[in-house]
Amino acid sequence: MPTICLTAAYSITASVNPPRATFVDLPLGNTVGRPHDPEFQRDLLRRAFAAAEAMVQPGTITDLGVGWDGDGSWKRFASSTGVGSGDGGDDRRQRVDTPQYQYESDRLAAGG
Repeated sequence: MPTICLTAAYSITASVNPPRATFVDLPLGNTVGRPHDPEFQRDLLRRAFAAAEAMVQPGTITDLGVGWDGDGSWKRFASSTGVGSGDGGDDRRQRVDTPQYQYESDRLAAGG
């Protein structure tokens, strides 16, 4: 059975290069939608399974075209850094391709 990664963090997922992945524009921690919304969740999983069946190129990431809200306004409140432009916008930092390590021993253990 093929596997598929369901992700709300496109840049992070792209950096680890999974065999197959689907992207959803949803807040982290809510990758299958709002709690207690089984109709949305079932639809999302059906879309993910259909995408997995259609993928033939390894490393493919397909956008499922689902979102938390129609205009992306939820992102105004998303913050993982505590720093930003001060305008209340999304201040999450872009991910980089170079691995980042908290300690030098972590880098050495990873063979970096």
